[in-house]
Amino acid sequence: MKANVKWIDKMQLMGTSETGHGILMDGDRNGIAASPMEVVLMGMGACSTIDVVDILKTGRQNILGCEVDLTSERAPEPPRVFTKINAHFIVSGTDLNEKKVKRAVELSMEKYCSVAKMLEKAAEITSSYEIVVK
Repeated sequence: MKANVKWIDKMQLMGTSETGHGILMDGDRNGIAASPMEVVLMGMGACSTIDVVDILKTGRQNILGCEVDLTSERAPEPPRVFTKINAHFIVSGTDLNEKKVKRAVELSMEKYCSVAKMLEKAAEITSSYEIVVK
């Protein structure tokens, strides 16, 4: 995997993946885009959501939606690494089996989400979930 990050102006950066997809980032707190650390946090959310959806679909659950609310704490001094992250999954669907939803979240966080596995070396990662019946 390869990527390129190019400084644009002020604290704005454009990241481009080897597949040609781009993401604008901004190091200014009042910037026009997400900061690199926000992108890392969103990356964990995307990675784990993909896992949960895939596991539930494989388990033949009638999943209609899945989102994850992420909250984090960072070290007060540089390097301001994440020290705590909580991922709260909101899974919606019809006839969802709670044990399967719980297991999908656990499998993602404990085994499959490569971003979470990488971040757990620096941060305490916890997860929770709720089911919304539609």
